[in-house]
Amino acid sequence: MTASDSRFPEGSFPARDPGWLATHAIHTWPQMLRRRAAQWGERPALRHKLRGLWHTWTWAMYWDQVRATAHALAARGLRRGAVVSVLAENRPEWLFADLGAQALGVMTNGIYPTSSPEQIAYFLNDSGTELLVVENQEQFDKAWSIRSQCPALHTIVVIDLRGLRALDLEGVISWEVFVGEGRQKVDADASTFEREVDAGAEDDIAFLVYTSGTTGPPKGAMISQRNLMFQLEAAPQYLEVGPGDRGLSFLPLCHIAERLNTVGNPLAMGHVMHFPEHSGTVFNDLREVSPHLVFGPPRFWEKMHSQVRLALDDAPGWIRSLADRGIAASLRGVDARLQHQPLSAWGQGGQAVRAALLWPNLLSFMGLKDLRTAITGAAPVPPDLLRWYMGIGVVLREAYGLTETCGFCTANPRGAVRLGYAGLRARGTEVKIGTNDEVLVRGPNVFAGYWGRAEQTREAIDAEGWLHTGDCGEMDADGYLRIRDRIKDILITSGGKNINPSEIENRLKFNPFIADAVVIGEARPYLTCLVMIDADNVARYAQDRQIPFTDFASLTRTPEVVELVARQIEEVNTGLARVETIKQFRILSQLLSAEDEELTPTMKLKRKVLARKYADLIEAMYSG
Repeated sequence: MTASDSRFPEGSFPARDPGWLATHAIHTWPQMLRRRAAQWGERPALRHKLRGLWHTWTWAMYWDQVRATAHALAARGLRRGAVVSVLAENRPEWLFADLGAQALGVMTNGIYPTSSPEQIAYFLNDSGTELLVVENQEQFDKAWSIRSQCPALHTIVVIDLRGLRALDLEGVISWEVFVGEGRQKVDADASTFEREVDAGAEDDIAFLVYTSGTTGPPKGAMISQRNLMFQLEAAPQYLEVGPGDRGLSFLPLCHIAERLNTVGNPLAMGHVMHFPEHSGTVFNDLREVSPHLVFGPPRFWEKMHSQVRLALDDAPGWIRSLADRGIAASLRGVDARLQHQPLSAWGQGGQAVRAALLWPNLLSFMGLKDLRTAITGAAPVPPDLLRWYMGIGVVLREAYGLTETCGFCTANPRGAVRLGYAGLRARGTEVKIGTNDEVLVRGPNVFAGYWGRAEQTREAIDAEGWLHTGDCGEMDADGYLRIRDRIKDILITSGGKNINPSEIENRLKFNPFIADAVVIGEARPYLTCLVMIDADNVARYAQDRQIPFTDFASLTRTPEVVELVARQIEEVNTGLARVETIKQFRILSQLLSAEDEELTPTMKLKRKVLARKYADLIEAMYSG
């Protein structure tokens, strides 16, 4: 360890010294990984659960895999400025391909595993992808079916061969053989590879992140190494982890926030990233890993809250009563702290007892007993959800950012959380409120533009470098940012009242029986709502009460379920202004998944698609 490194025994970057990276001539993620491999060699970096067993890669092994992958890509003709795409769930090979490409100045592009063949063809052609890494037979079959439509694509690499016969197809190779070819060239071309890594600069485009396509064809946001290195140094401002601590990678790596969470933040802080066996085992693996850091969108935290409520419903009455009274008392304490009111000696004693006897068991059940940093973002968060977690000892901090800001640009400080606010700006980031209350952001984290779309880039970033986020917000005297809604989503009723639908929708989604909701009311006399119920929780409700149903559609039509949803909506209505109350609602009878056009890959309902597909249902709520 050098003299400079001795100032950072935990391996993280203190916010007081933003020049550390420049001092060490580190300008890219691959350069950072190379240094970490030399610094932390045999410490664990990645762990992946396969067939029930955890497999570990040290930092030295991590770099070795990235280096071999880079040589394999170079052997296939990939050169600086080319594009490699990855179509897979989260796993170490995703990172090896990503950083191996970046080491050569090759851009990467993640494709959501739920994408259809038509969507895959669009992403491959729009990006000009030359090599595609796929996870398994399912993803290979989709890619192979559209290969003839993608003239630039010359190689498909398959990670998991289960279910596939011998790959004797032209341009198709297994991951094992592919990386093996690269490993054979490591020694022969070592100096060439090192020169490529050293040539990496902050202006290089590291990867593309495609927008969800809610307002037109998806656009590839170009994320530069400058963006990534800025976020690398910002990590200690909001993460409380260090070498050897545990994190869990379960959100799609195509999303900018998860890319930072899984790849970037560990480079800064040194914690070990764990990959679940597959997306369906996340909550079980969460309990097994017991991470110190968890990042998840509001829906993740809402789902965990619902699991607790369901578990308590099945518990003996005395346990349920004890938990309910404990949570109610804790919420009173949370409200007192948020209002800066002192707790009585009795209240403080009760808090200490619950923290010692009640919450440890609950947090163990949730997989959060070792949690130190809990972050949420990507969508507005119901304040009651934040209060509930604070009540059981989890400080869930809301953050704000976009793909175009390379992830977070504001976050709530741990000791000064304000409900309903997305926190304070990160150091080095400028945030202000512009015309029409639009949130504007400027700084090294603002993206490099949209791939092949110069005009749309100019629309997003003005001549002074301000990114126009499209979000409507406000900032208080202390600099805390509050996001009201997307500007395009704000409703104006026929009576001229401005409504922020997301605030109402968030209150509805806090309910365990409602998975999602979309408020309708543009140019209408009153508000209505389309509701997507939580299939598991509502089905359990029906079974416990012996309410007959045959499938999801029949479940949504039972009078008892309709009445259940009506009660939840009426409860939310009691806390709203009269003009904001929901007068009518309809339950969507289709169980939606990320493959359906109504949902984005990040499971957000698309307003415009719903308005078009369910126009008759909406009109029925306003007729008569």
